[in-house]
Amino acid sequence: MTFTLDNQWVWDFWIADDGVMFHLFYLHAPKELGDPQLRHRNARVGHATSLDLHDWVDLGVVLGPGSPGDFDETATWTGCVVKGDDGVWRMFYTGSRFLSADSNANVETIGSATSADLHHWTKAPGPIAAADPRWYETLGSSSWPEEAWRDPWVFPDASGHGWHMLITARSNRGDEADRGVIGHATSDELQDWQVHPPLTEPGAGFAHLEVPQVATIDGRHLLLFSCDSAALAGRRATGESGGIWAVEVPAPAGPYDVANARLLASEALYSGRLVQDRSGTWVMLAFENGTRDGEFIGAISDPIRIAWAKEPGSIPVIER
Repeated sequence: MTFTLDNQWVWDFWIADDGVMFHLFYLHAPKELGDPQLRHRNARVGHATSLDLHDWVDLGVVLGPGSPGDFDETATWTGCVVKGDDGVWRMFYTGSRFLSADSNANVETIGSATSADLHHWTKAPGPIAAADPRWYETLGSSSWPEEAWRDPWVFPDASGHGWHMLITARSNRGDEADRGVIGHATSDELQDWQVHPPLTEPGAGFAHLEVPQVATIDGRHLLLFSCDSAALAGRRATGESGGIWAVEVPAPAGPYDVANARLLASEALYSGRLVQDRSGTWVMLAFENGTRDGEFIGAISDPIRIAWAKEPGSIPVIER
């Protein structure tokens, strides 16, 4: 069944698989706020488990904001979970710090937390990665209202040595409406991170490329990300609508030609995540971004089967 909470909006999420249970980590905020846009300032990370990606048991909050003055003092946003070579689970998440109650200006940085069992988490002190102004836009360097450095997706290098982190970021060059890029950082051991130039070029038609993920499906590498209609730029801003985007890439660690990205699902679904179910079938879950009876839905979909389309240069298609 769709994952939903009666009194909470649920949106971005990520999944960890311990081999027996699937662990869902999700953003949520109380519906009593009234305005769904206020959820971003009030986001906490919740935890649920499932044997089959369909039926979930909710376990409540596992991560919340820090103290005043901390990099995550306002809210905890989207991330991922990986298991290191040392057997420790690590959650990489976005810390959000809004500068005032009456402004959308906010600074986003990446933090981390560790766990031995995926249930109890301890935050590491301070941020582990921030936007480097050599390559990335920072707050105040343009008219964009935020310092975009969020949605970390971490995966091991194909050589077996070290790790890559993909990040929703913005370039410090080009048309301000079209600066969305995928930021890049690397680490040898998941603790110390070095920031590198972006893995994509600005000017591909996206003001931001949210919740990036790479996956290898049937031997072919796929980059998945989300961009809503309001954040499309250039030629995409006329005649295209937003949602979940995909593009085949030559290698998991890039570079990526997102100018060739195509829409996989409309923005009625958003923040898609790819995962293999227990049969080995690739499925996508996404949060329900539409409205019902005029109200924002804010729930996570059931698994949606996907498979590569047959034509050359294709992206996967949703199997109905």
